[in-house]
Amino acid sequence: MKAAVLYGVGDLRYEEVEIPQLKEGEALIKVKACGVCGSDVPRVMEKGTYSFPLIPGHELAGKVARIEGKSQGIKEGDRVTVFPLIPCLKCPYCKAGRYNLCDSYSYLGSRCNGGFAEYVKAPLKNLIRLPRTVSYEEGAFTEPASVALHALRRSKLDAGDEIAILGAGPIGVLLAQWAAILGAGEVFLVDIEEEKLKVARGYGFGKLVNAKEEDPVERIRKDTGGKGVDIVVEAAGTSLTLKESIKLAKKGGRIVLLGNIRGEVVLSESLVSGILRKELTILGTWNSSFTHFPKNEWAISLKFMQEGKLKVRPLISHRLHLSQAREAFQMMYEKREFYNKVMFVFEESERGD
Repeated sequence: MKAAVLYGVGDLRYEEVEIPQLKEGEALIKVKACGVCGSDVPRVMEKGTYSFPLIPGHELAGKVARIEGKSQGIKEGDRVTVFPLIPCLKCPYCKAGRYNLCDSYSYLGSRCNGGFAEYVKAPLKNLIRLPRTVSYEEGAFTEPASVALHALRRSKLDAGDEIAILGAGPIGVLLAQWAAILGAGEVFLVDIEEEKLKVARGYGFGKLVNAKEEDPVERIRKDTGGKGVDIVVEAAGTSLTLKESIKLAKKGGRIVLLGNIRGEVVLSESLVSGILRKELTILGTWNSSFTHFPKNEWAISLKFMQEGKLKVRPLISHRLHLSQAREAFQMMYEKREFYNKVMFVFEESERGD
């Protein structure tokens, strides 16, 4: 099969490799669409994977080509998306159903071979069927959509809560859509790229702040009568936006840290005082929930996509062939042009069969 294989930092090669061999309880999936996560760019271009060579990619959907062992409710020919975190199923967190906190997990695209390939293997337990009306491209959004939903569920957003989302990339717009679905009051979206805000505007969001043109803290505090917002989600992954989150949260507010912040963060005395005096709650969020208790966020994401309430296709800015992977990552890393969700599409996207 053909795959984009990472041999070292920045050394991504499109080449022929062996089709994965299955073990008991695994399925071979013919990949139809695989998105590029924001974390994939530094993974490929700066940090590397946990071993080399390795095939990146963890936002994928495809068709089950073969099954080894008992079907576990999945059959050959099923259209599926894949939960990329492979839990150990032995640690206390796995036994409690909190797979995202597993002590000894593997992960498609960083710890084992992922979806930038014609075929990928995964445990049958990690597969979830796509509804008939959800395309493969939409199915590849299940992972980021579920990550966004998980972050908002961590925030305990309530009806009427005002929320500021710092970062208006695909995750930011997904967060904003979920916030609206869950009954948020005002939804503020902040970014430094006007093109991303334009995409958000196309969804009907009106409280958009270009942080290159105005101070987002001043603007949002003005629009909230000087109080700030109930919830801030830091989705940009910068030291600056983390500090702005503290300033934007109202008394008793909640801050959810979603972006992967690079480098050290130094908080001034006044910012720490703000956390104390406003009695802020700062929450971390990691991955998403794939278990039925308390909620399967993947099933919820697919349900809302199926019903047309969660719209993901407008977020795709580039549909590329996998052979263009090296050039695509160079473009994204060097920011040669505007991009939102870059997706490798193996065949024309299908709805049903």
